[in-house]
Amino acid sequence: MAILDKVFKAAVDLKASDIHVMPGEPFMVRRLGKMIRLKSQPLTDASCRKVVMEILSPEQQRILREEMQLDFAYAIEGLGRFRGSAMLHNNGMSCIFRAIPSKIPTFQELGIPDVMHKILENHQGIILVTGATGHGKTTTLASMIDQINSHHSHHILTVEDPIEFIHPLKKGAVNQRQLGRDTLAYANALKGALRQDPDVIVIGELRDLETISLAISASETGHLVIGTLSTSSAPKTVDRIIDSYPAGEQNQIRAMLSESLKAVFTQRLLPGADGTTMHMAVEVMIGNLSIANLIKDNKTYQIRSTMQMGRGVGMKLMDESVIELLQAGKISYATALANVDKKEMLKPFAPKA
Repeated sequence: MAILDKVFKAAVDLKASDIHVMPGEPFMVRRLGKMIRLKSQPLTDASCRKVVMEILSPEQQRILREEMQLDFAYAIEGLGRFRGSAMLHNNGMSCIFRAIPSKIPTFQELGIPDVMHKILENHQGIILVTGATGHGKTTTLASMIDQINSHHSHHILTVEDPIEFIHPLKKGAVNQRQLGRDTLAYANALKGALRQDPDVIVIGELRDLETISLAISASETGHLVIGTLSTSSAPKTVDRIIDSYPAGEQNQIRAMLSESLKAVFTQRLLPGADGTTMHMAVEVMIGNLSIANLIKDNKTYQIRSTMQMGRGVGMKLMDESVIELLQAGKISYATALANVDKKEMLKPFAPKA
């Protein structure tokens, strides 16, 4: 048994989200957003290299030595999968692992609103899952794939870096491709995907202009495309996509995006008031005619107010979601205060002096 297998077992027992292996510190885990040191001796650079190299294939070891960083997945039967990111730095070698749940959570378990069921019924267009790194976008993406896989006889093609959740055979067919192992790049996989009869294309990350362009093109040619971006709100997501294009092409991409964008789902994980759980605050923007016109007319600054008026069709602002969690007693006032943009909305809930 590899040394890290025991560390992963301890992390899973603690319900930790991440495991850190770094010189000068004992093994560390992140639990409910906070770093915790495990009861072990501080690691040296040599011991870090030893425990990381022990779980890598010869090919992965070669890539790490040559490129000085490596993203990979590691599985332990009966325990789960772990996404690893190894790197070289000024003190030697470190590796950070994300624990992947063995079971794909449902919408209800994650706190994803029911309107997302309807959004996933679209047969073409683009749906974006956004939020900061470490706030569960990959898990939400997996839950969406599972939802489609459970209810539709679709061919779902994913491109991931690396593959985290494994999707079993259900109603549909799911083909999962891993960057570096099964395909050279997101753009490369997307070019091939259009010839592979997909109904749904899932892109782990829209990380450059070429990938974004291909994703939008695929969504316009009869495919449902689902991808992630590290943005903090729906308006910022729209701006990020448009700003990634040269100035001379931005009017054209506004028109294309206004027609193809079906929804932006933004999420943020907040520590629970009981100190033992995390709760998801969400923002939902649905690409209806009003939103489409704002995008096309370069009026993204008005998206927020349009979303406020769109509650009846399932739209929701992040501030509203945070306040709902506070009202339900799921998060503390201090957590709510740190996570709302319009602080005045919290005045009715302020603790009495």
